[in-house]
Amino acid sequence: MTAPGAVRSAVREHSESPALAVDGRPRALVPMVVGYEPIAEAVSVAGGSRFRYLLEPVTAVAVVFDRGWILVDGGFDPRRVRDAAARVAGFDYENYTPIVPPGDPLTDQAAEAGLEWSELAAAVVTHAHFDHTGAARLLRPDQPLLLQRREWEHVRDTDDARSHFLFRDDLDRPGLTLVLLDGDTQLASGLGVIDTRGHTPGHQSVVVELPGRTVVLAGDAADLRVNVAACRPCGSVVGPDGSAEADRAIRRLAELDALPDVEVWPAHDPDWEPWRRIIDSRG
Repeated sequence: MTAPGAVRSAVREHSESPALAVDGRPRALVPMVVGYEPIAEAVSVAGGSRFRYLLEPVTAVAVVFDRGWILVDGGFDPRRVRDAAARVAGFDYENYTPIVPPGDPLTDQAAEAGLEWSELAAAVVTHAHFDHTGAARLLRPDQPLLLQRREWEHVRDTDDARSHFLFRDDLDRPGLTLVLLDGDTQLASGLGVIDTRGHTPGHQSVVVELPGRTVVLAGDAADLRVNVAACRPCGSVVGPDGSAEADRAIRRLAELDALPDVEVWPAHDPDWEPWRRIIDSRG
């Protein structure tokens, strides 16, 4: 483990970082299902049942530009799940079992879509929970990881990372470049992030302007479609203002979803069509 205060990643300000190595605008999304996890309904939806459990997909999305692509989230690091000692040390929670299908679902599905890792310009994480940060292991120093400054401070300053579902080593290692964002930020033509904190102190959602439609990748500000449709915030929040912030976040997402030609994608809904299509096609 990294000692508190010691930082091994290279940390940069967004304003001082080079433009992302993509050309043109977003042309397509490649949705991926890279794992599964059992989650109590009350964790995903405020006021939900603590008895009813959902087997939720762990997801990632490639945003494909005219040239180059950007990854949003990345699931688990499969090595942490498959190594017995690492699994117990990292995931030994009551009623929680991370599941990674055979192979490396992230790299396998990217390859099937014709995506070359050498053409990956950057990765964006909606937040630092361990079911979203596993792709950091694949990044070169010139492929930065973009996250909110509030989220990095939460990771850096949290003494008991395990209780906050964090693997600091995913985000803090030699050879990894972090780029810090402050609130709503335009990342490239047709791609930006918006502040949807509440679930974590620096949660962000990703806005992708595609030809003919805009997709908002909600992350865990909306685990399920019901979060958006019923304007019900996530049930897991951090900090004394977390509940109020999560409520603001889901209202913001619901307002966006109500606009013409805008779709808000919930990150973990097993019945959301992009994820369901992948699940059903990989029998």
